[in-house]
Amino acid sequence: QVQLVESGGGLVQAGGSLRLSCAASRSLFRFNYMGWYRQAPGKQRELVARMTSGSTTNYADSVKDRFTISRDNAKNTVALQMNSLKPEDTAVYYCNAGRTSTRGGLLEYDYWGQGTQVTVSS
Repeated sequence: QVQLVESGGGLVQAGGSLRLSCAASRSLFRFNYMGWYRQAPGKQRELVARMTSGSTTNYADSVKDRFTISRDNAKNTVALQMNSLKPEDTAVYYCNAGRTSTRGGLLEYDYWGQGTQVTVSS
């Protein structure tokens, strides 16, 4: 079992910045995808940023050029740097990591953190 623990959430004014961190209990090398999702009350969980094996990154259109996902394999952490925050960024942010088969793309395992609250005031 792998545990993912998020930290860094909080309250910030519009235009400010926050850096979220996700600490994994095991090496990141076991994953071939890692990312951040968010969910606002009454809305579906949505992808914010994802990094796959080979360091390919994808971002939601709403956060492109403002958010940056990165990883530190030595420290077993995945970070999300959030700049120019907007009130619509308010949500619970979840860390996600897993692995799919390199042959057929079938899911092998998938893990989620408990979430951290980000609130952006206007």
